Amino acid sequence: MTWFAIFATATLCFGLKLAGWSLPAGVLAHERLQRAAALLPLALLAALVVVQTFSHGRSLTVDARAAGLAAAGLALLVRAPFIVVVVVAAAAAALVRAVT
Repeated sequence: MTWFAIFATATLCFGLKLAGWSLPAGVLAHERLQRAAALLPLALLAALVVVQTFSHGRSLTVDARAAGLAAAGLALLVRAPFIVVVVVAAAAAALVRAVT
């Protein structure tokens, strides 16, 4: 069953890639499609961050990771450099873990 799922996924990915190459250039030149394609990586990254922050196995949880994410968001709002954002998030999560 696992090999069937792997083969089906690979076939689907190949078909999707082939469909993208088969589209006429005029379809891909639409401004709305280009804007959506430019925003897609940001949406996927945000979804990954939310899943990694608020999930524990198959359940929803709010713990020190949420505090770290909130602290990182505040650091980004004040336009802190990336390394400062990472340190602030880690420090906030560590502080919440130490207190609880």
